[in-house]
Amino acid sequence: MNEVLVKIHAEKRLKTGTGNSREFRSNKLIPGIIYGEKKEPIPISLNEKELKLQLNDTGFFSKQCEITLDNENFKVLPKDVQLHPVKENILHIDFLRVGENTTVTLFVPVKFINENKCEGLRQGGVLNIVRHEVELKTPVSIIPEFLEADLNGLEIGDSIHISSINLDESVKPTIQDRDFTIATLAPPTVMKVEEPAKESEDDKEATDKESDSTEANKDKSEEPKAAEGNSEENKN
Repeated sequence: MNEVLVKIHAEKRLKTGTGNSREFRSNKLIPGIIYGEKKEPIPISLNEKELKLQLNDTGFFSKQCEITLDNENFKVLPKDVQLHPVKENILHIDFLRVGENTTVTLFVPVKFINENKCEGLRQGGVLNIVRHEVELKTPVSIIPEFLEADLNGLEIGDSIHISSINLDESVKPTIQDRDFTIATLAPPTVMKVEEPAKESEDDKEATDKESDSTEANKDKSEEPKAAEGNSEENKN
């Protein structure tokens, strides 16, 4: 379970608005906001380099964070990051303020283990991942960092469903009406190479006969010319 808090340092933003946000970004600071729990939103700014390092962690959005702001600590959950549509620079980030009893809905990544003990993979099967993440409804105090999908003993044709993943009884997938699939073990895909068809004996014999017939016709066409030449010689 996710118990270690990610430490983030931030500064309060005294100025807001598009122009001011642009100025912050030019100074390598990313504007953001802390909201939630029916309290006033708090505009903040964060160091761009430090935030990029956090965002490189694929599990960042499923981790509870602690933001230090003017000697005050806020427990939050990263909720949304806005990127430039072309340059993909960070434009803004939102954090949800959370308490001990807060329940949140979020996506948690799936981690596959024991691939070396999977008989299906040994036989050349392919792991077809249907869901890289699963949306869960969970108390913020026990957010799973990832879901563990065990491949031990699985064979080609087997599937991993959400029911095979261990979840705390307080953690529920948002899809409740079916035992949905996480991944399947598909058969190996082999490219079939077609060999050129071998010439059958009948085809070969027919080809030989056609060749002989052509030669015979050629000889017959040359016979009148030879006879005509002999006749001219007799006249002379």
